[in-house]
Amino acid sequence: MSLKFEILPASSPTPEQERAARLADPGFGRIFTDHMAVVRYDKAKGWHGARVEARANFALDPATAVLHYAQEIFEGLKAYQRDDGGVNLFRPDANAARFQNSAERMAMAPLPEPVFIDAVEQLVRTDRAWIPGGDGSLYLRPFMIANEVFLGVKPSAEYIFAVIASPVGSYFKGGPAPVSIWVSENYTRAAIGGTGAVKCGGNYAASLRAQAEAIEHGCDQVVFLDAVERRYIEELGGMNVFFVFEDGSLVTPPLGTILPGITRDSIIALARDAGTPVREEPYSIEQWRADATSGRLKEAFACGTAAVISPIGKVCAASGDFLISGGAAGPVAMGLRKQLIDIQYGRAADPHDWIRKVF
Repeated sequence: MSLKFEILPASSPTPEQERAARLADPGFGRIFTDHMAVVRYDKAKGWHGARVEARANFALDPATAVLHYAQEIFEGLKAYQRDDGGVNLFRPDANAARFQNSAERMAMAPLPEPVFIDAVEQLVRTDRAWIPGGDGSLYLRPFMIANEVFLGVKPSAEYIFAVIASPVGSYFKGGPAPVSIWVSENYTRAAIGGTGAVKCGGNYAASLRAQAEAIEHGCDQVVFLDAVERRYIEELGGMNVFFVFEDGSLVTPPLGTILPGITRDSIIALARDAGTPVREEPYSIEQWRADATSGRLKEAFACGTAAVISPIGKVCAASGDFLISGGAAGPVAMGLRKQLIDIQYGRAADPHDWIRKVF
């Protein structure tokens, strides 16, 4: 299924001088482009009304379903400006497929993958002038909310799918310097049979108290343990995690209760391309501490669309803190980061056909 998008340019777009000033230091997720893509759904019409229009508020009745029953999902991907002036998307098909999986788990109407990709591309074409140069990018946030008006626990019969865009710089202040993380022992992120593998707002809302606890302890991020034994590393508040050992192998927690990250999957593929063994298996906090102390563990890093790859330099816990490789960024994490970014910006070969050229 595909839909024809109606393009309705904003009547009062941001003046060029003001836009340039904002792009000089965009930060992350605070500045937004002039337009958004919107598609609506109801049971009678199916998906319809595809358009790119001026970014504006939604009018929501106080009884709108998303406000009460949290039927909401989202994605995150980026548009990258190549050195030749063209624009790349990185694996939007994977985002579209994951979005469908999230919708099915949340009892929402699945959006056809071609419509997802077309919505993203149409918005990128319309707001191309907002894509930062250099190492910046245009962060794209597709999302869907239940907008039927009712009170009663059931799946909504109406949905709004939209894509908004935000020019961004580095996710962490200071770039990819090693981050510190706090081991959450009071809160868990997901359990078997739950929504841990779904990119829904509820998962992130449930992580915020633990993230606040991490900040209270002077850490950048929180890392969650499994909900059953409270021993095994699962993922950070918004990122997957990898461990690098002295024999060169990588370990990452298995899928099931964690988000199937697209950056995670890409790293696994690139590492295996290079002949590096990658194991998807449980790894406990006790083993992490012991391996860091003995030197068997050489690096640890977090990964995700927003931050790409962030080395982990320090782990803090109620039972005591420990450093990884002296707290410095390691060559494996930084090498994979460069390799991935070079593919995204079109500076290196794309062996897996991950790049989709918008221009």
